[in-house]
Amino acid sequence: MIVPAGPTPPSTLSRHPWLVLAVCCMSVFLTGLDSTIVTIALPTIGRSLHAGVSGLQWSVTGYTVTLASLLMTSGAVADRIGRRQMLQVGLALFVAGSWLCTLAPSLAWLVAARAVQGAGASCMNPSALGIITSTITSPARRSKAIGIWDAAYGLSMVIGPLAGAALTRLAGWRAVFDPGITVGLAALALTALVAPESRAPHKRRSDPAGQVLVTVLLATLATAIIQAPGWGWLAPRTVTLAALAMVALATLVRAEVRRPDPLIQLALFRRASFTGACLMGTCGIAALAGAGFLSSLYLQDARSMSALHAALAIWPMPAAMAACAPLAGIVIARRGSRIPAVAAGIALAASSVALTRLTGTVCPAVLTTIAYALFGAGVGLLSPAITHGVMSGVPDDQAGLASGMNSSSRQLGQCLGVAVIGTVLASSLHGPSPSGYLDAARTGWWVIAGCGLCVLLAGLASAPRRSNEQPGCPL
Repeated sequence: MIVPAGPTPPSTLSRHPWLVLAVCCMSVFLTGLDSTIVTIALPTIGRSLHAGVSGLQWSVTGYTVTLASLLMTSGAVADRIGRRQMLQVGLALFVAGSWLCTLAPSLAWLVAARAVQGAGASCMNPSALGIITSTITSPARRSKAIGIWDAAYGLSMVIGPLAGAALTRLAGWRAVFDPGITVGLAALALTALVAPESRAPHKRRSDPAGQVLVTVLLATLATAIIQAPGWGWLAPRTVTLAALAMVALATLVRAEVRRPDPLIQLALFRRASFTGACLMGTCGIAALAGAGFLSSLYLQDARSMSALHAALAIWPMPAAMAACAPLAGIVIARRGSRIPAVAAGIALAASSVALTRLTGTVCPAVLTTIAYALFGAGVGLLSPAITHGVMSGVPDDQAGLASGMNSSSRQLGQCLGVAVIGTVLASSLHGPSPSGYLDAARTGWWVIAGCGLCVLLAGLASAPRRSNEQPGCPL
């Protein structure tokens, strides 16, 4: 049975596209808020649950691996059963996971509850973005809407560190998961009232084998990277997990090429803009996740800052993100995504190099303010450029799948960013002295600068010069 692709309004409120956009932005705000709140609380969580660097990595990676693993399946299912319905399922799961996090008596419980949150978030973001792209059809307005969508993520990162620091100080680290419950419940109610339903015109067949292979690939790769400093890089367990990840990747590519309705639409990678956007998403978000993880531990453990003081130190980064994302949307609508993408790569690389110059005794306020603001500006400029490159020219029946792949590239970056930077920190750290943290942090910032350089090169090579460069571009 063919289901109409267009939105089916549940009420007169859903006829107002910008009201629909506001409700959909609540989902991305929620996932961004959860990420930054947890990051600023990591040192406190580590002391409370007696977790080392690898344990703290898992408290983040348990969320991101689950999210990245399920995103493409969730996007395809949203196209099949309805994007509003899938968004509601995701919000309900996220609220349940947040509640379980507040009850966590151990690190293992916390990691499992974070995985439940990740499963919910995997349903939320592709569904909400699919609703936006099917509701706002004007190319110029859609570019601005995506800029606002990314600005909502930036706003969550502005609020997240300060809210997390305040909640941690006033009520303990468990309180940082309370906003996930309250905001999630509000978003769930508003989604039922406002969001229109939309589906793809043709039902996509399920791909359980592809889903299993994606999960095995990400889980084994993350485990190998995180545990390698403790196990040894050439230890049998590390080598076995790395080999299993490579086998899963090769099997996945071979299986997806043969499927008529694949989980991963490999044909989309034939477009340079799509491939470049996915690469920029992976590298750019890896830089962001690594910077947040590194800064929180370094400032609080090495500099002995309070959570609130550390949040204020890195606050220029999310503030610049929120300011630059809508500006990037305007530039993309007029000039294409190449200018924001290239500027983002330069900003990420330059700010990371500047942060390698922190001294062993002081943390210069002017240097950190400028560097973190420049870093945040880079991420803010990059995010709409990534979305533009991924969604350009995608037909409506693949909007959910493409947005799922967009989110997957970002979550893969977040997973790898925390895993790699955490591993660099654990491998370089010799004792909890400030000088040890300084040397380890310096190495981490050079790795992050390399991510910025990759963003710059990918932007030069693949980002569209004009907003309408791609045939059938919906942006």
